[in-house]
Amino acid sequence: MTAHLPTTLPAPDVARMKRDLAALVAINTENPPGHELEAARQLKALLEAEGFDLSLSEYKPGRVNVIARFENGPGPTFAFNTHIDTVPAGEGWTSDPFVLREADGKLYGRGSCDAKGPMAAMIEACRMLVAVPEAWSGTLMAVFTADEEIASEGAKHYVANEPPKIDFAVIGEPTSNCAYTAHKGSLRPLVRVHGVTAHSGTPHLGENAIFRAAQLLGLVEHHHENVVRCRCHDLVGSASLTVTRIHGGHADNVLPGACDLLLDRRMVPGEDEGEVKAEIDALLALAQQKFGVRAEVLEYKATTGGATETALSESIVQASLDACREHNHGEAGPYGFQGGCDLVHFRSLGTTGTVIGPGTLAVAHKPDEFVPIDEFIASSLIYRDVALRMLAPAAA
Repeated sequence: MTAHLPTTLPAPDVARMKRDLAALVAINTENPPGHELEAARQLKALLEAEGFDLSLSEYKPGRVNVIARFENGPGPTFAFNTHIDTVPAGEGWTSDPFVLREADGKLYGRGSCDAKGPMAAMIEACRMLVAVPEAWSGTLMAVFTADEEIASEGAKHYVANEPPKIDFAVIGEPTSNCAYTAHKGSLRPLVRVHGVTAHSGTPHLGENAIFRAAQLLGLVEHHHENVVRCRCHDLVGSASLTVTRIHGGHADNVLPGACDLLLDRRMVPGEDEGEVKAEIDALLALAQQKFGVRAEVLEYKATTGGATETALSESIVQASLDACREHNHGEAGPYGFQGGCDLVHFRSLGTTGTVIGPGTLAVAHKPDEFVPIDEFIASSLIYRDVALRMLAPAAA
Protein backbone atom coordinates (compact mmCIF):
# COMPACT_ATOMS: atom_id res chain seq x y z
CA MET A 1 0.00 0.00 0.00
CA THR A 2 2.86 2.40 0.72
CA ALA A 3 3.55 2.71 -2.99
CA HIS A 4 0.26 4.60 -3.31
CA LEU A 5 1.06 7.11 -0.57
CA PRO A 6 3.36 10.12 -0.27
CA THR A 7 6.82 9.28 1.07
CA THR A 8 6.55 11.67 4.02
CA LEU A 9 3.41 11.66 6.13
CA PRO A 10 2.71 13.17 9.54
CA ALA A 11 2.53 10.80 12.47
CA PRO A 12 -0.21 10.78 15.11
CA ASP A 13 0.31 12.87 18.23
CA VAL A 14 -0.38 10.23 20.88
CA ALA A 15 -0.55 12.61 23.83
CA ARG A 16 -3.07 14.77 21.96
CA MET A 17 -5.16 11.74 21.04
CA LYS A 18 -5.36 10.73 24.70
CA ARG A 19 -6.34 14.27 25.69
CA ASP A 20 -9.09 14.32 23.07
CA LEU A 21 -10.42 10.95 24.20
CA ALA A 22 -10.32 12.00 27.85
CA ALA A 23 -12.30 15.16 27.05
CA LEU A 24 -14.92 13.19 25.10
CA VAL A 25 -15.26 10.45 27.73
CA ALA A 26 -15.73 13.13 30.40
CA ILE A 27 -18.89 14.37 28.63
CA ASN A 28 -21.77 12.10 29.59
CA THR A 29 -23.68 11.08 26.44
CA GLU A 30 -25.44 8.02 27.86
CA ASN A 31 -28.38 7.02 25.68
CA PRO A 32 -31.00 7.30 26.97
CA PRO A 33 -31.26 10.25 27.05
CA GLY A 34 -28.27 10.92 24.75
CA HIS A 35 -28.10 14.70 24.90
CA GLU A 36 -25.09 14.97 22.59
CA LEU A 37 -25.05 18.78 22.46
CA GLU A 38 -22.10 19.41 24.81
CA ALA A 39 -19.98 16.77 23.08
CA ALA A 40 -21.01 18.16 19.69
CA ARG A 41 -19.72 21.58 20.71
CA GLN A 42 -16.43 20.00 21.79
CA LEU A 43 -16.11 18.25 18.44
CA LYS A 44 -16.96 21.47 16.61
CA ALA A 45 -14.15 23.29 18.40
CA LEU A 46 -11.60 20.54 17.65
CA LEU A 47 -12.38 20.41 13.94
CA GLU A 48 -12.77 24.15 13.42
CA ALA A 49 -9.24 24.49 14.78
CA GLU A 50 -8.07 22.38 11.83
CA GLY A 51 -9.84 24.54 9.23
CA PHE A 52 -13.02 22.51 8.72
CA ASP A 53 -16.33 24.21 7.96
CA LEU A 54 -18.67 23.10 10.73
CA SER A 55 -22.39 22.86 11.23
CA LEU A 56 -24.42 21.39 14.07
CA SER A 57 -27.75 19.80 13.15
CA GLU A 58 -30.06 19.64 16.18
CA TYR A 59 -32.98 17.47 15.10
CA LYS A 60 -34.47 17.26 18.63
CA PRO A 61 -33.64 19.27 21.76
CA GLY A 62 -30.14 18.24 22.76
CA ARG A 63 -29.86 15.59 20.00
CA VAL A 64 -27.22 16.84 17.60
CA ASN A 65 -25.24 15.71 14.55
CA VAL A 66 -21.86 17.25 13.77
CA ILE A 67 -21.11 17.84 10.07
CA ALA A 68 -17.59 18.96 9.13
CA ARG A 69 -16.22 19.64 5.61
CA PHE A 70 -12.75 20.39 4.31
CA GLU A 71 -12.65 21.08 0.58
CA ASN A 72 -9.30 20.51 -1.07
CA GLY A 73 -9.75 20.77 -4.80
CA PRO A 74 -11.57 18.53 -7.28
CA GLY A 75 -12.23 14.91 -6.57
CA PRO A 76 -14.52 12.58 -4.65
CA THR A 77 -15.96 13.08 -1.18
CA PHE A 78 -14.73 10.87 1.64
CA ALA A 79 -16.38 10.81 5.07
CA PHE A 80 -15.48 9.54 8.50
CA ASN A 81 -18.53 8.65 10.55
CA THR A 82 -19.16 7.40 14.06
CA HIS A 83 -21.64 8.09 16.85
CA ILE A 84 -21.50 10.49 19.78
CA ASP A 85 -23.81 8.62 22.16
CA THR A 86 -22.90 5.71 24.42
CA VAL A 87 -24.83 3.08 26.32
CA PRO A 88 -25.44 3.85 30.01
CA ALA A 89 -22.41 3.34 32.24
CA GLY A 90 -24.22 1.00 34.60
CA GLU A 91 -22.77 -0.57 37.74
CA GLY A 92 -19.63 -2.59 38.40
CA TRP A 93 -16.87 -0.20 37.34
CA THR A 94 -13.57 -0.23 39.23
CA SER A 95 -13.05 3.46 38.45
CA ASP A 96 -15.14 6.46 37.39
CA PRO A 97 -16.53 5.60 33.93
CA PHE A 98 -16.33 9.28 32.90
CA VAL A 99 -12.66 9.73 33.81
CA LEU A 100 -10.29 8.15 31.29
CA ARG A 101 -7.91 5.82 33.13
CA GLU A 102 -4.71 4.38 31.66
CA ALA A 103 -3.44 1.05 32.93
CA ASP A 104 -1.71 -2.00 31.45
CA GLY A 105 -1.62 -0.57 27.93
CA LYS A 106 -5.35 0.19 27.93
CA LEU A 107 -7.54 3.27 28.19
CA TYR A 108 -10.64 2.70 30.34
CA GLY A 109 -13.87 4.72 30.24
CA ARG A 110 -17.42 4.60 28.90
CA GLY A 111 -17.20 5.06 25.16
CA SER A 112 -13.45 4.42 25.02
CA CYS A 113 -14.02 1.91 22.23
CA ASP A 114 -17.72 2.42 21.43
CA ALA A 115 -17.29 4.82 19.87
CA LYS A 116 -15.36 7.80 21.27
CA GLY A 117 -12.06 6.01 20.73
CA PRO A 118 -12.71 5.66 16.99
CA MET A 119 -13.95 9.28 17.00
CA ALA A 120 -10.75 10.64 18.58
CA ALA A 121 -8.68 8.58 16.12
CA MET A 122 -10.71 9.96 13.21
CA ILE A 123 -10.09 13.50 14.41
CA GLU A 124 -6.37 12.77 14.53
CA ALA A 125 -6.54 11.31 11.02
CA CYS A 126 -8.24 14.53 9.88
CA ARG A 127 -5.37 16.53 11.36
CA MET A 128 -2.79 14.40 9.57
CA LEU A 129 -4.66 14.75 6.29
CA VAL A 130 -5.08 18.52 6.37
CA ALA A 131 -1.37 18.80 7.18
CA VAL A 132 -0.52 17.38 3.72
CA PRO A 133 -3.09 18.92 1.34
CA GLU A 134 -0.74 18.29 -1.58
CA ALA A 135 -1.12 14.52 -1.03
CA TRP A 136 -4.82 14.31 -1.83
CA SER A 137 -7.62 16.04 -3.70
CA GLY A 138 -11.33 16.15 -3.01
CA THR A 139 -13.56 16.79 0.00
CA LEU A 140 -12.93 15.33 3.43
CA MET A 141 -15.87 15.09 5.83
CA ALA A 142 -16.48 14.07 9.42
CA VAL A 143 -20.11 13.22 10.15
CA PHE A 144 -20.60 12.40 13.82
CA THR A 145 -24.16 11.35 14.58
CA ALA A 146 -26.50 11.03 17.56
CA ASP A 147 -28.53 8.08 18.86
CA GLU A 148 -26.85 5.14 17.14
CA GLU A 149 -27.20 2.99 20.24
CA ILE A 150 -31.02 2.96 20.19
CA ALA A 151 -32.52 3.84 16.82
CA SER A 152 -29.90 5.59 14.67
CA GLU A 153 -32.10 8.69 14.62
CA GLY A 154 -29.10 10.91 13.91
CA ALA A 155 -27.97 8.98 10.84
CA LYS A 156 -31.54 8.60 9.60
CA HIS A 157 -32.06 12.35 9.97
CA TYR A 158 -28.82 13.09 8.15
CA VAL A 159 -29.57 10.94 5.10
CA ALA A 160 -33.22 12.05 4.94
CA ASN A 161 -32.26 15.68 4.39
CA GLU A 162 -30.65 15.28 0.97
CA PRO A 163 -27.01 15.79 1.96
CA PRO A 164 -24.32 16.34 -0.65
CA LYS A 165 -23.07 13.15 -2.26
CA ILE A 166 -20.58 11.09 -0.27
CA ASP A 167 -18.62 8.68 -2.42
CA PHE A 168 -16.77 6.74 0.27
CA ALA A 169 -17.10 6.36 4.03
CA VAL A 170 -15.44 4.59 6.92
CA ILE A 171 -17.69 3.97 9.91
CA GLY A 172 -15.99 3.89 13.31
CA GLU A 173 -16.99 0.94 15.51
CA PRO A 174 -14.86 -1.47 17.57
CA THR A 175 -13.58 -4.12 15.13
CA SER A 176 -10.08 -4.75 16.55
CA ASN A 177 -8.87 -2.67 13.59
CA CYS A 178 -10.14 -5.16 11.01
CA ALA A 179 -12.32 -4.22 8.07
CA TYR A 180 -15.98 -5.17 8.39
CA THR A 181 -17.94 -4.93 5.16
CA ALA A 182 -21.39 -6.21 6.18
CA HIS A 183 -23.75 -6.09 9.13
CA LYS A 184 -27.10 -7.49 10.18
CA GLY A 185 -30.30 -5.49 10.38
CA SER A 186 -33.17 -5.74 12.84
CA LEU A 187 -36.94 -5.52 13.13
CA ARG A 188 -38.77 -5.56 16.47
CA PRO A 189 -42.52 -6.15 16.12
CA LEU A 190 -44.57 -5.61 19.27
CA VAL A 191 -47.27 -8.26 19.07
CA ARG A 192 -50.42 -8.25 21.17
CA VAL A 193 -52.15 -11.57 21.76
CA HIS A 194 -55.81 -11.13 22.74
CA GLY A 195 -57.81 -13.12 25.27
CA VAL A 196 -60.95 -12.67 27.34
CA THR A 197 -60.76 -11.65 30.99
CA ALA A 198 -62.48 -13.66 33.70
CA HIS A 199 -62.19 -14.46 37.40
CA SER A 200 -59.16 -16.71 37.90
CA GLY A 201 -61.39 -19.05 39.89
CA THR A 202 -63.53 -19.63 36.79
CA PRO A 203 -61.00 -19.68 33.93
CA HIS A 204 -63.41 -21.61 31.69
CA LEU A 205 -65.45 -18.40 31.39
CA GLY A 206 -62.57 -16.54 29.72
CA GLU A 207 -59.64 -17.02 27.37
CA ASN A 208 -56.15 -16.87 28.83
CA ALA A 209 -54.02 -14.60 26.61
CA ILE A 210 -50.80 -15.97 28.13
CA PHE A 211 -51.72 -19.53 27.14
CA ARG A 212 -52.53 -18.26 23.65
CA ALA A 213 -49.19 -16.41 23.54
CA ALA A 214 -47.43 -19.67 24.43
CA GLN A 215 -49.03 -21.33 21.40
CA LEU A 216 -47.81 -18.49 19.19
CA LEU A 217 -44.32 -18.70 20.68
CA GLY A 218 -44.14 -22.35 19.76
CA LEU A 219 -44.70 -21.37 16.15
CA VAL A 220 -42.10 -18.58 16.47
CA GLU A 221 -39.51 -21.07 17.71
CA HIS A 222 -40.38 -23.53 14.93
CA HIS A 223 -40.14 -20.80 12.28
CA HIS A 224 -36.72 -19.74 13.60
CA GLU A 225 -35.34 -23.27 13.71
CA ASN A 226 -36.68 -24.45 10.37
CA VAL A 227 -36.79 -21.34 8.19
CA VAL A 228 -35.12 -18.20 9.47
CA ARG A 229 -31.81 -19.54 10.77
CA CYS A 230 -31.29 -21.39 7.48
CA ARG A 231 -30.74 -18.02 5.79
CA CYS A 232 -27.00 -17.55 6.08
CA HIS A 233 -24.49 -14.96 4.96
CA ASP A 234 -20.78 -15.68 4.63
CA LEU A 235 -19.72 -12.75 6.85
CA VAL A 236 -22.53 -12.19 9.36
CA GLY A 237 -23.85 -15.72 9.84
CA SER A 238 -27.50 -16.68 10.23
CA ALA A 239 -30.69 -14.68 10.43
CA SER A 240 -32.72 -15.16 13.61
CA LEU A 241 -36.13 -14.72 15.20
CA THR A 242 -36.65 -14.74 18.96
CA VAL A 243 -38.65 -13.12 21.76
CA THR A 244 -36.96 -10.68 24.15
CA ARG A 245 -39.83 -9.32 26.26
CA ILE A 246 -43.22 -10.57 27.44
CA HIS A 247 -45.92 -8.86 29.49
CA GLY A 248 -49.37 -10.10 30.32
CA GLY A 249 -52.08 -9.68 32.91
CA HIS A 250 -52.98 -6.85 35.25
CA ALA A 251 -54.10 -8.50 38.51
CA ASP A 252 -53.28 -11.61 40.52
CA ASN A 253 -56.81 -12.99 40.37
CA VAL A 254 -57.86 -12.01 36.85
CA LEU A 255 -57.44 -14.12 33.74
CA PRO A 256 -55.26 -12.01 31.39
CA GLY A 257 -57.12 -10.46 28.50
CA ALA A 258 -53.95 -9.49 26.63
CA CYS A 259 -50.31 -10.54 26.44
CA ASP A 260 -47.67 -8.49 24.63
CA LEU A 261 -44.59 -10.05 23.03
CA LEU A 262 -41.59 -8.16 21.69
CA LEU A 263 -40.05 -10.19 18.90
CA ASP A 264 -36.52 -9.60 17.65
CA ARG A 265 -35.85 -10.44 14.01
CA ARG A 266 -32.25 -10.17 12.83
CA MET A 267 -31.89 -9.89 9.07
CA VAL A 268 -28.87 -10.72 6.94
CA PRO A 269 -27.82 -8.82 3.81
CA GLY A 270 -30.08 -9.72 0.93
CA GLU A 271 -33.26 -10.04 2.99
CA ASP A 272 -36.04 -7.62 2.14
CA GLU A 273 -37.67 -5.80 5.07
CA GLY A 274 -41.10 -5.82 3.45
CA GLU A 275 -40.92 -9.56 2.86
CA VAL A 276 -39.83 -10.17 6.45
CA LYS A 277 -42.81 -8.17 7.74
CA ALA A 278 -45.09 -10.22 5.49
CA GLU A 279 -43.62 -13.38 7.05
CA ILE A 280 -44.49 -12.08 10.53
CA ASP A 281 -48.05 -11.45 9.39
CA ALA A 282 -48.21 -14.97 7.94
CA LEU A 283 -47.00 -16.40 11.24
CA LEU A 284 -49.81 -14.66 13.12
CA ALA A 285 -52.30 -15.92 10.55
CA LEU A 286 -51.00 -19.46 11.02
CA ALA A 287 -51.50 -19.16 14.80
CA GLN A 288 -55.09 -18.10 14.15
CA GLN A 289 -55.65 -21.00 11.77
CA LYS A 290 -54.09 -23.71 13.94
CA PHE A 291 -55.02 -22.61 17.45
CA GLY A 292 -57.53 -19.79 17.15
CA VAL A 293 -54.96 -17.32 18.47
CA ARG A 294 -56.03 -13.71 17.90
CA ALA A 295 -52.89 -11.58 17.56
CA GLU A 296 -51.80 -8.38 15.84
CA VAL A 297 -48.65 -6.29 15.37
CA LEU A 298 -49.22 -3.12 17.39
CA GLU A 299 -46.09 -1.41 16.05
CA TYR A 300 -42.56 -1.97 14.90
CA LYS A 301 -40.21 -0.55 17.54
CA ALA A 302 -37.42 1.70 16.29
CA THR A 303 -34.09 -0.03 15.62
CA THR A 304 -30.78 0.94 14.04
CA GLY A 305 -32.07 -0.23 10.65
CA GLY A 306 -31.64 -2.88 7.98
CA ALA A 307 -28.80 -5.11 6.87
CA THR A 308 -26.23 -4.16 4.26
CA GLU A 309 -22.94 -5.15 2.72
CA THR A 310 -20.28 -3.58 0.52
CA ALA A 311 -18.92 -5.82 -2.21
CA LEU A 312 -15.36 -7.08 -1.83
CA SER A 313 -14.56 -5.72 -5.28
CA GLU A 314 -15.25 -2.10 -4.25
CA SER A 315 -12.17 0.12 -4.08
CA ILE A 316 -12.97 1.28 -0.52
CA VAL A 317 -12.93 -2.35 0.63
CA GLN A 318 -9.58 -3.03 -0.99
CA ALA A 319 -8.12 0.18 0.46
CA SER A 320 -9.45 -0.72 3.89
CA LEU A 321 -8.02 -4.23 3.77
CA ASP A 322 -4.64 -2.87 2.67
CA ALA A 323 -4.50 -0.28 5.45
CA CYS A 324 -5.63 -2.74 8.13
CA ARG A 325 -3.10 -5.29 6.97
CA GLU A 326 -0.30 -2.72 7.12
CA HIS A 327 -1.10 -1.27 10.55
CA ASN A 328 -2.75 -4.27 12.27
CA HIS A 329 -0.05 -6.94 12.29
CA GLY A 330 -1.31 -8.35 9.01
CA GLU A 331 -4.85 -8.99 10.28
CA ALA A 332 -7.40 -7.34 8.00
CA GLY A 333 -10.63 -9.27 7.39
CA PRO A 334 -13.08 -8.88 5.76
CA TYR A 335 -15.58 -9.70 8.50
CA GLY A 336 -19.19 -8.92 9.33
CA PHE A 337 -21.11 -7.58 12.35
CA GLN A 338 -23.66 -9.72 14.13
CA GLY A 339 -25.43 -6.50 15.13
CA GLY A 340 -26.22 -3.31 13.26
CA CYS A 341 -24.55 0.06 12.76
CA ASP A 342 -24.93 3.22 10.67
CA LEU A 343 -23.24 1.88 7.53
CA VAL A 344 -26.65 0.91 6.12
CA HIS A 345 -27.82 4.54 6.18
CA PHE A 346 -24.79 5.83 4.27
CA ARG A 347 -25.21 2.98 1.79
CA SER A 348 -28.73 4.36 1.13
CA LEU A 349 -27.03 7.47 -0.28
CA GLY A 350 -25.08 5.38 -2.79
CA THR A 351 -21.96 5.55 -0.60
CA THR A 352 -19.61 2.58 -0.51
CA GLY A 353 -18.07 2.02 2.88
CA THR A 354 -16.50 -0.18 5.52
CA VAL A 355 -16.53 -0.38 9.31
CA ILE A 356 -13.20 -0.13 11.15
CA GLY A 357 -12.17 0.81 14.67
CA PRO A 358 -10.00 -0.01 17.67
CA GLY A 359 -11.24 -2.16 20.54
CA THR A 360 -13.70 -5.02 20.59
CA LEU A 361 -17.45 -5.36 20.99
CA ALA A 362 -16.72 -7.97 23.68
CA VAL A 363 -16.06 -5.13 26.17
CA ALA A 364 -18.02 -2.31 24.54
CA HIS A 365 -21.20 -2.36 26.63
CA LYS A 366 -19.70 -3.69 29.84
CA PRO A 367 -18.21 -2.15 33.00
CA ASP A 368 -14.53 -1.24 32.58
CA GLU A 369 -14.87 -0.76 28.83
CA PHE A 370 -11.43 -0.13 27.35
CA VAL A 371 -9.52 0.44 24.14
CA PRO A 372 -5.96 -0.93 23.75
CA ILE A 373 -3.59 2.00 23.31
CA ASP A 374 -1.70 0.39 20.44
CA GLU A 375 -4.94 -0.21 18.53
CA PHE A 376 -6.12 3.31 19.30
CA ILE A 377 -2.98 4.80 17.76
CA ALA A 378 -2.92 2.37 14.83
CA SER A 379 -6.53 3.14 13.94
CA SER A 380 -5.64 6.78 13.23
CA LEU A 381 -3.07 5.54 10.70
CA ILE A 382 -5.56 3.16 9.13
CA TYR A 383 -8.11 5.96 8.79
CA ARG A 384 -5.47 8.31 7.36
CA ASP A 385 -4.28 5.83 4.76
CA VAL A 386 -7.74 4.74 3.60
CA ALA A 387 -8.68 8.39 3.04
CA LEU A 388 -5.43 9.07 1.17
CA ARG A 389 -6.02 6.10 -1.09
CA MET A 390 -9.60 7.12 -1.89
CA LEU A 391 -8.69 10.79 -2.39
CA ALA A 392 -5.56 10.16 -4.43
CA PRO A 393 -5.03 12.97 -6.96
CA ALA A 394 -5.78 12.09 -10.55
CA ALA A 395 -2.71 11.16 -12.57
CA ALA A 396 -1.36 13.96 -14.70
